[in-house]
Amino acid sequence: MIIRLLLFVLAASQLQAENRPNILFCIADDWGAPHASIYGNDEVVQTPAFDRIAREGALFHNAYVSSPSCTPCRNSIMTGQWHWRLKGGANLYGTLPQEVETYSRLLKKSGYHTGSWRKSFGPGKLQGKFLSEHPAGKVYRKGFAEFLADRPTKDTPFCFWLGASDPHRGYKKGSGKQSGMDLSKIKLFSFFPDDPEVRSDVADYYFEVQRFDSDVAKAIARLESMGELENTIIVVTGDHGMPFPRCKSNLYDSGTRVPLAIRWGRKIKKGQEFQDFVSLTDLAPTFLQAASVKVPAKMTGKSLLPALTGEGELRKFILTGKERHVPSQETPSMEGYPSRSYRDHEFLYIRNYSPKLWPNGTPNWQKATIKNTWYGDTDNGPTKSVIVNLGPGSKFYQWSFAKRPGEELYDLGKDPDQLNNLAQKMPKIATKYRKLLEKELEASADPRHGGPEFDFAVPTYGGGGPRFPGSR
Repeated sequence: MIIRLLLFVLAASQLQAENRPNILFCIADDWGAPHASIYGNDEVVQTPAFDRIAREGALFHNAYVSSPSCTPCRNSIMTGQWHWRLKGGANLYGTLPQEVETYSRLLKKSGYHTGSWRKSFGPGKLQGKFLSEHPAGKVYRKGFAEFLADRPTKDTPFCFWLGASDPHRGYKKGSGKQSGMDLSKIKLFSFFPDDPEVRSDVADYYFEVQRFDSDVAKAIARLESMGELENTIIVVTGDHGMPFPRCKSNLYDSGTRVPLAIRWGRKIKKGQEFQDFVSLTDLAPTFLQAASVKVPAKMTGKSLLPALTGEGELRKFILTGKERHVPSQETPSMEGYPSRSYRDHEFLYIRNYSPKLWPNGTPNWQKATIKNTWYGDTDNGPTKSVIVNLGPGSKFYQWSFAKRPGEELYDLGKDPDQLNNLAQKMPKIATKYRKLLEKELEASADPRHGGPEFDFAVPTYGGGGPRFPGSR
C-alpha cells in the first residue's frame, strides 16, 4: 500500500513537471509604447511577430516599467520588486543586493533549464552569488538555438531571456528611409519639432524596432518546429521608452510606458486587450505561479494569471520612479534626478525631489560629473541636437531640458502627451495625488518614504558609469 502511494505521488509530481510551461521572455532595449503596429498609432513601423503574440494571446495598452533606465528596470523585472527597494540596483551601473532573488534562479532550483542571450542584467557589475549563477540564467552567446541544444532532456521545462540590443543607439543614419519607410507618415510626439532630421531619426529607431521583431519571429518559428509553441508562455516587451529627449529616463508615458503582449496557447483566451495597468515587476510572480513555484513574500509584483484567465483584475493605478540614470549633474555631485510618480486613468502626478537639479543633466559640459557630457541623461542623436540648437526660448527645449518644479500634474484626458503642468492651477487634486503616492511609497518601504535608509547617490560601480552618454 505504501509503495503504491509513493508511486502515485511520484507519477503525479512527474506529470506536474511535464505540464509546467516553458517561458520565452523577449525584451527590447529602449523600445517604448506605442511603437508597434498593432497599437494602430503609426502605419510606418511594422511588428508582425509582436502583433501575432498579441492576437493569439493578450495585448496590454498600459504596461509600465518601474524605472525608465536600463539597470533598475531589468533588476525590477528579475526580482519582481520596485527598483527603489534594490539599494544600488536602483541606479544605472548599479549592483544587485545579495539578499534578493530572481525568478530565473528560483525556476532553476525547481528543475527548469534557464539561460539568457545578449542584454539581460545591467549595465552593471555582478557580485557575490550572482557571479557563480547569473541572475537571468547562464549566458548563451550563440542564442536560443545553443540554449535549446543544451537542454538536459526534451521534457525539461525551460526559461529563456531573449535580450536584444535593439533599438538602443547608435543608429546607422538614414537606415529607416533607405529601408523604404515613408517619413511623411510618421506620427511624432507633440514635444518633438516637425523637422526632417527628427523624422529620419525616428525612422532609424523604427528600423531597429523591426530588427528586434525579426529576432522574436525566429524564436517563435523554432518553438513551432519543435512542437513547443502551445506549452510556452511568450512575453514580448521593452525596458523603457525610446532613446530620445523627454522619453528614456523621464517619468512621462513616453519614458515609462512600454509595449506588452503575452501568449500561452490555450491557457489564455485569444485576442484579449487590457486597458488597466501592469507593472513589469508583475512578470516574475506570473512566471513563478505558472510554474507552480512559491512566490517570495518580498516580491511586490502581482501575478497576471488571474486577469489573463478571467478570474481577476489588473492594477487600477501604477507607480514609477527614477533615482540616477547617468551621473549627469555638475561636479562633484553623484546625484541623479530622484523622482516618483502615481498614474491612473485620469491624472499623472510626478514628485521631483531635487528640482534645483537638471532633469536630464547639466548643459554645462565643462562642469559635468562625467567630463565632456551635456544633458547626459538623454542619449546623443540628431533629435537631441535639433532641440538643443533651438535654444532655451523654444517650447521644445523647455519640455525636454529645462528645470522642472517639485510637483507636476497632468490631465490625461485633455493632455495625453503630458505637456501642461496643472499642479499650481489644481492644488486640491495635486494634494490628493501627492497623498496617494506617499501612501503607496511608504507601504512599499521606499527609502525616501520611511523605508530602510540608503543613500542612492553613493556610486556602487565604476565611480559613476560610462564616460560618454551614448555608451549606456
